[in-house]
Amino acid sequence: MTATLAELLTTIERLWPLAGAESWDASGLVTGDPDAEVRRVLFTVDAVGDTIDEAIAERFDLVIAHHPLLLHGVTSVAEDRYKGALLARLIRAGCALVTAHTNADVVADGTSAVLADRLGLVETRPVQPSFDPSIGLGRVGRLPEPTTVGRLARALAELLPPTATGVRVAGGFDDPVETVALCGGAGDSMLGDPEVRGADVYITADLRHHPASEAREQAKLAGGPALIDVSHWASEWLWLDVAAAQLRAAHPGLVVAVSELRTDPWDFQIVQ
Repeated sequence: MTATLAELLTTIERLWPLAGAESWDASGLVTGDPDAEVRRVLFTVDAVGDTIDEAIAERFDLVIAHHPLLLHGVTSVAEDRYKGALLARLIRAGCALVTAHTNADVVADGTSAVLADRLGLVETRPVQPSFDPSIGLGRVGRLPEPTTVGRLARALAELLPPTATGVRVAGGFDDPVETVALCGGAGDSMLGDPEVRGADVYITADLRHHPASEAREQAKLAGGPALIDVSHWASEWLWLDVAAAQLRAAHPGLVVAVSELRTDPWDFQIVQ
């Protein structure tokens, strides 16, 4: 059984409405003929050389990537530049590319919601609500049983796929934790959010030196969360299985797969 790309785009819009995307985002159809037939769909976090190789070798008709290939403006898609080379290969192979980025972050089953669910958080609510106050980029909730920062970090390390950078923590190993705020992907923009400031710990990715340092210094003065920093790729990879299941339910005749390739950019780390 097949569906047209246009039919799949309708489903994608229903699951991850573009109205939920941030103004700076570049989600949606990147390349592909809306009238083309689709039989096989591959989900991945990143549209990079390895995942495009996988899609073409396994004869997928559509790649749905979380991160936009063309997020930042380009003035050329010449094939001596990697974005142009990837687009050319996709076009020659008849493989379409669609991205679902911040519009897939904010929905009820988005990246942060999936991470919160896998951690077992209860009584969850959005952080930084979007166009709909019931959804948002982050989540905050309560653990069913209190734990410590160190034990929570270890649980994350077991839950997430392994990466070179692992799990980094700013806070005491035995500090108590009951309320958890989190944001899949880069979330240091939320460090000042009242929901984050009121949590015992904040889990996100790509925490930079200055925002993290300032947040910890402010916490010493007026209270605030411990910080747990994980791989950007790993924090969002868990969402792929949920997204794939949603697409399978809408189009049961299609083959829908999730890439197992690690596209985290770091290969190894030397611990001093």
